[in-house]
Amino acid sequence: MIRYSLKCADGHAFDGWFRSADAFDDLAAGRRVECSVCGSTDVQKTMMAPRVGGLSAPASEVEKKIAALRRKVEAEATYVGGRFAQEARAIHDGEVPDRPIYGEANAAEVRDLLRDGVPVAPLPFLPKSRAN
Repeated sequence: MIRYSLKCADGHAFDGWFRSADAFDDLAAGRRVECSVCGSTDVQKTMMAPRVGGLSAPASEVEKKIAALRRKVEAEATYVGGRFAQEARAIHDGEVPDRPIYGEANAAEVRDLLRDGVPVAPLPFLPKSRAN
């Protein structure tokens, strides 16, 4: 993932997270990056300081709790990546053994799972394979 500082043609500044630099370029070229303030699709990257070095130790109590949650999830659950919706549904329907899992799903997949009574919840962190 990469974070960019962005600005629309009206001067509104905001941040955006993208899978890669190429992903941002493709989305921006297709006018699919919108200003979070006014909705303009005339958006440009702005200057920002690069992130240097590794991750630092959590600073706040919230960051410490999120780090502890990450350790627990990674130790006790199976990472299923983009197959999360299919795996969660199969577990819910009894097609595969019940086990804790985590991964990624898009908004439509999550909406369908919730509509069908499959218990899911977002995690406050990206899996390490996606965060690097």
